[in-house]
Amino acid sequence: MSSEIGLLALLTVILSYSTLSHGLLQPRRISHGLSASGKYLTTDELWFNQTLDHYSPHDHRKFSQRYYEYLDHLRVPDGPIFLLICGEGPCNGIPNDYLSVLAKKFEAGIVSLEHRYYGKSSPFNSLATENLKYLSSKQALFDLAAFREYYQESLNAKLNRSGTVDNPWFFFGASYSGALSAWFRLKFPHLTCGSLASSAVVRAVYEFPEFDQQIGESAGPECKAALQETNKLLELTLKVNNKAVKALFNATELNVDADFLYLIADAEVMAIQYGNPDKLCVPLVEAKKNGGDLVEAYAKYFREFCVGVFGLSAKTYSRNHLLDTAVTPESSDRLWWFQVCTEVAYFQVAPANDSIRSHQINTDYHLDLCKSLFGKGVYPEVDATNLYYGGDRIAATKIIFTNGSQDPWRHASKQTSSPDLPSYIVNCHNCGHGSDLRGCPQSPMIIEGDSKNCSSPDAVNKVRQHIVEHIDLWLSECRGVLRSSM
Repeated sequence: MSSEIGLLALLTVILSYSTLSHGLLQPRRISHGLSASGKYLTTDELWFNQTLDHYSPHDHRKFSQRYYEYLDHLRVPDGPIFLLICGEGPCNGIPNDYLSVLAKKFEAGIVSLEHRYYGKSSPFNSLATENLKYLSSKQALFDLAAFREYYQESLNAKLNRSGTVDNPWFFFGASYSGALSAWFRLKFPHLTCGSLASSAVVRAVYEFPEFDQQIGESAGPECKAALQETNKLLELTLKVNNKAVKALFNATELNVDADFLYLIADAEVMAIQYGNPDKLCVPLVEAKKNGGDLVEAYAKYFREFCVGVFGLSAKTYSRNHLLDTAVTPESSDRLWWFQVCTEVAYFQVAPANDSIRSHQINTDYHLDLCKSLFGKGVYPEVDATNLYYGGDRIAATKIIFTNGSQDPWRHASKQTSSPDLPSYIVNCHNCGHGSDLRGCPQSPMIIEGDSKNCSSPDAVNKVRQHIVEHIDLWLSECRGVLRSSM
């Protein structure tokens, strides 16, 4: 699910996108940092006793997994249940976004399960490498299946009805959790009527130069040229006055220059990935045209937007921080890197030609970081992941794939459409990661999913109409099967 997925939390909350799975900036997650009243439908924590290792017939250990429920719109007793999958960060509630509009329309209840290890759902008190062996998408899918069965049984008990009766279920996720939503439908088709896979990174990618290339395309020629010049200036300034330039970005703790350059690259991604290209490009292009200081203009954008709005911190890129095995609200950084370094990679490397980011951000950089964090035996099994799930050739049915036209992550998603696997691109100037669920531009302050702020609201609304039509059809087909089996 990120510079996700690369950034599905920079702050300690997720949709997960949750969340937006932290939507995967680099292999940092996509977080939202939302806590104001009204930003969530509910923040009331519930707990489920989850199996630690779903693949062992002998290991019966359990851990407590956090979840949420919101039943205000549920039509009792046979309304659908929408399961919102939390991604690579803490899941602090059910966000009040476009999913709540869908729940009201379809008279559905919403439940949301926190991903194992993240947030308060940690099986261990230490995140040492040996304790992370149960952190994987495969285990997470079984978590969802076990929870789905548990919740259906508990709902039947509340409604005093037969345990053989099922409500129709539909799964939702964005970024990494969008991939989980698609993969769940692939592996457990009998447990869900369909899935929405928003900005779903279903294709594990070892080397991902297309990511940087999309940033340049989304930024436009003038902004791309300004970004390239800015990055070259930053690399030169690092050699001349290392501490001073890092201080401009509150990043003096980053002793490895490549880590600082990764922070710089992720900062530009943040504006474009979340549908805010003008926040980055307008001041930078203006500075270039007027002979202004590009480094200072970029640093100002970084401080005011990346830090001030999204809470981006250099600490996320600090190796000392990523080596910390204590379980804290900031552990998501280390946890997502483990998934990156073992399963999906998404190594956002500089393209050979016409790159925006520094060429120091290459495959060796990522592999070295994986080795330094988790030891010599850790390596991203990308081919095995794609063989297991199918990559962007996933052979499932009844999954809706959606992507924003400016989102660099769409190149790890499924963009070709077919009747059983419809795929829609939201085309507009500020359509980024998860625009179908969040609207645009993405902001920690705005999660209601309103499309009116998009440069082309009709583009978002058209895709949403397709989503509604497919959910309606697939729920109807599912109810027919359920009635015939009763």
